[in-house]
Amino acid sequence: MKKFFVMTAMALGWLNTQADTPKWINNIKLSGYGIAQYQFTSQKNAKANSFNLRLGRISLDGRIFDDWAWKAQIQFNGNTSTLGTSPRVVDLYTEWQKYSFVKLKVGQFKNPFTFENPMNPIDQGFMTLAQSIISLAGFSDRTGMHSSNGRDIGVQVQGDFVKNSKGRNLIHYQVGVFNGQGINLKDVDQQKNIIGGIWVMPIKGMRLGWFGWTGSYARKGTWNDENGVAQQGVRKLQQRRYAFSAEYVKNDWTFRSEYIHSTGAAFAKRMNNTNDAAAKDCTLSNNGTEAQGVYALVIAPLMKEKLYAKARYDMYQPTGGADKQKSLYEVGLNYKLNKNIQLTTEYAYVHDRALAEPNYSMVDMQLSFRF
Repeated sequence: MKKFFVMTAMALGWLNTQADTPKWINNIKLSGYGIAQYQFTSQKNAKANSFNLRLGRISLDGRIFDDWAWKAQIQFNGNTSTLGTSPRVVDLYTEWQKYSFVKLKVGQFKNPFTFENPMNPIDQGFMTLAQSIISLAGFSDRTGMHSSNGRDIGVQVQGDFVKNSKGRNLIHYQVGVFNGQGINLKDVDQQKNIIGGIWVMPIKGMRLGWFGWTGSYARKGTWNDENGVAQQGVRKLQQRRYAFSAEYVKNDWTFRSEYIHSTGAAFAKRMNNTNDAAAKDCTLSNNGTEAQGVYALVIAPLMKEKLYAKARYDMYQPTGGADKQKSLYEVGLNYKLNKNIQLTTEYAYVHDRALAEPNYSMVDMQLSFRF
């Protein structure tokens, strides 16, 4: 896959030197970014102190026939033995963009769920996404789905409408139909996920949104039913989720908060490789059928467009109660060396009720770059 992008970039460079290059070739752009990380955690029996290559991405995007945009993006991190960490396609789609009030997207791309899910990891501002986004938007999803970077395969309609006197749109909508199995996999149970949202923008810089998700996640394998009798076939887990979101970005300040609630069972083992036993293990998790989470953050400029202070409260409950609740209290600084290079630092105090000793600390530093 890496060789494919290198060869494509070389071919595009050669074509751009030709006098009669087609217009769509000239519109193609190669871009990408990488994030190097240092992290320390004092959690008992799980202490860590390590440098890490968090992730790297390379993408090609462009336009064709004026009204159509397209994008292809791959991600590199970790080893190549599992779905969760191997180099893989994360985006591959095309979108018809002739009208601002109705755009049609087809392929593999972000689930239209929450404000934070579609954000670039660098622009998001913290060491990682909020726990509720990771667990309930298709990253390391609570269902046991393989890591899918908040994405799935399907088709989506979105658009903006109702302009004010200054020509600014006041309402945005997006709704899509997806397989429900995560990236790079076909549907299993023939039931599609319907995911969508709508938000209003009453004043410049403010968004108030509502999101919904209904569908299923399924595996084909074996399990024992409630009577201990062995079963075999497709086991489908219905999923129902909703989110309320609010954001205000103005004068280099950022305020954002989201609440997510989910109902639906989960598999006990996460799928990391389509060929291992976990991929066919349909035993259910003991976390039950309910989960919820909330986060609230502020990013404040100390030096405009240069140095920022930040703070976030991040809480997630993987069960219907608070017995396994995990809360993070985070503070830190972000420094932009220039528009393409950023250094972020963060301290987090963690309270995890699922642990015998629930309190510990984390320190995270990341250097990110983009081209």
